[in-house]
Amino acid sequence: MTQTLSITVIGAGHGGKAMAAHLALMGHRVKLYNRTAERIYAIQQRGGIDLESQEFGPRGFGKLECATSNMEEALKGSQLIMVVVPSSAHADIARAAAPYLQDGQVVVLHPGRTCGAIEFTMVMRRSGCQADVIVAEAETFIYASRSDGPAQARIFRIKEAVPLAALPARRTREALELINIVYPQFIDGGNVLQTGLNNMGAIFHPALTLLNAGWIEATHGDYQFYIDGVTPSVARVLEALDRERITVAASLGIRARSALEWLKMAYDAVGNDLREAIHNQPGYYGIKAPTTLNHRYIFEDVPMSLVPIASLGMQYGVSVRGMDSIIRLACIVHNTDYWRRGRTVENLGLRGLSVEELTHFVMEGELAV
Repeated sequence: MTQTLSITVIGAGHGGKAMAAHLALMGHRVKLYNRTAERIYAIQQRGGIDLESQEFGPRGFGKLECATSNMEEALKGSQLIMVVVPSSAHADIARAAAPYLQDGQVVVLHPGRTCGAIEFTMVMRRSGCQADVIVAEAETFIYASRSDGPAQARIFRIKEAVPLAALPARRTREALELINIVYPQFIDGGNVLQTGLNNMGAIFHPALTLLNAGWIEATHGDYQFYIDGVTPSVARVLEALDRERITVAASLGIRARSALEWLKMAYDAVGNDLREAIHNQPGYYGIKAPTTLNHRYIFEDVPMSLVPIASLGMQYGVSVRGMDSIIRLACIVHNTDYWRRGRTVENLGLRGLSVEELTHFVMEGELAV
């Protein structure tokens, strides 16, 4: 018989609701936490979430143990804590959870973006948490999902393989042993630098949004984001950013997947160049652009994905002028300083580490932060 786990899902957006409902339908004891009580009021009243999905996918009423805006109540007694919030909220969640985390719990960021587990661990420890907790991050989110209502969610697709790594990497096996009880799709992702540097959203989202800023503002996103937006010139910028990301990874001894390799792996889409491969991915047809530039493709993906990759590149002597250009454009458009707010090596406590010291930290977890 499959082991029944006590699981907390943090975040009641479309992804968190889909995950909480699916886990409950699997027979696990599930608590759902959201910072604002209004977001979970309907779920509290109904006692759970209605889940729909594609043919043969999970569906039904996922009965929850509780839905709460009280972090202590949410975390008490849970074995597995699934953090399903924008990566820009990871530090806030770490601070809020720190007093209540307990020995033996496993925290998984879905996904970590870039350096998510490093930031979460640093903030958790600086907030006084001494519990023996494993913090891990997924390379990407396991579901393609949406919210159909305040207590409803829908799953379009469940990925077949999702790399996961713990900080430190020597504890990845422990994290996988627990999460594989509910999701056999999670596989060993190496270490958190590998999962973070294979973050394809960092390459696709900010540049594609900013280089189409005029079109987004003029049409309110009424065009095909990947098909109409990836023109030959825009594709060349994406390819330049991708080369920089791969070179940053190589400077750390990591062989990162290229965007072309990722499109082939994820969607079996191929082409002679990035534009052709994107246009050969049928799933991109019909996806509209963001309706506004005030979108997570900039305010989340720039500071939490692009900034840490570029910052690591600068620390280890890699030219990241393309990334720096996109980051600076984002700063101008949003009238904010994403370099100051983002996950830089300074903000993560990694400033001045050699490649060997950084690698030792992600593998063994030994570093004064």
